[in-house]
Amino acid sequence: MKIVFVGPTLPDASKQTGTETGIVVAPPARQGDIMDAVAAGATEIGIVDGYFEYVAPVWHKEILFALHRGCRVYGAASMGALRACECHPYGMEGIGQIYEDYRNGRRVDDGDVALLHGPAELNYHPLTIPLVNIDATLGRALERSFIDERERDALASASRALFFKERTWKRIAQESAFPTDRIREMLADCSVDQKREDALMLMREVRHCGDSPRSPPLWPFHTTPTWRRLYGDI
Repeated sequence: MKIVFVGPTLPDASKQTGTETGIVVAPPARQGDIMDAVAAGATEIGIVDGYFEYVAPVWHKEILFALHRGCRVYGAASMGALRACECHPYGMEGIGQIYEDYRNGRRVDDGDVALLHGPAELNYHPLTIPLVNIDATLGRALERSFIDERERDALASASRALFFKERTWKRIAQESAFPTDRIREMLADCSVDQKREDALMLMREVRHCGDSPRSPPLWPFHTTPTWRRLYGDI
């Protein structure tokens, strides 16, 4: 079984899978979801989005458990990119530009991928803009000479000064004293949704990979008192 945990990064994920792929699209991951996926027979697990503020986030230890059971685990775009960087030495596979930026140290703040969004019932409607998309958009605007380096730096600085729940292009324009009409023109020509692009790469990887468990890794999986208390019966 193949399963991908995804929400606001790719709200139309179900349309991207196709009926023939057999990919189960699940909501953003939280602690315990990977364990449930393994128990249900998953052999390919993709993590794009994950909850982190009001519930316990997906635990590194459960990712290691899945890898030790022979599952392939992929991460991209958001929480998945962060966990892929942290679990890469154990076999989790990272995909996309955002993962590469964290992996190579070009990014260090996990808040760069955070955004405020609506519930699943409203198709995870985005209410703010993640920094990774802002940086990609400003980079394209600079390449196309829509803005110069001074303007790029001013917009980037203003965006980083805002809390992720307040980070909108309107607020960025206000904080940087950048004309809102130019912001609209820039977005019409230069907008980049890097998180979506990376998530689509992960979906393609999961779609084309096999659906059989691989050989367990050579490293041992060590339980802890917390692990045994939560999952000792598995």
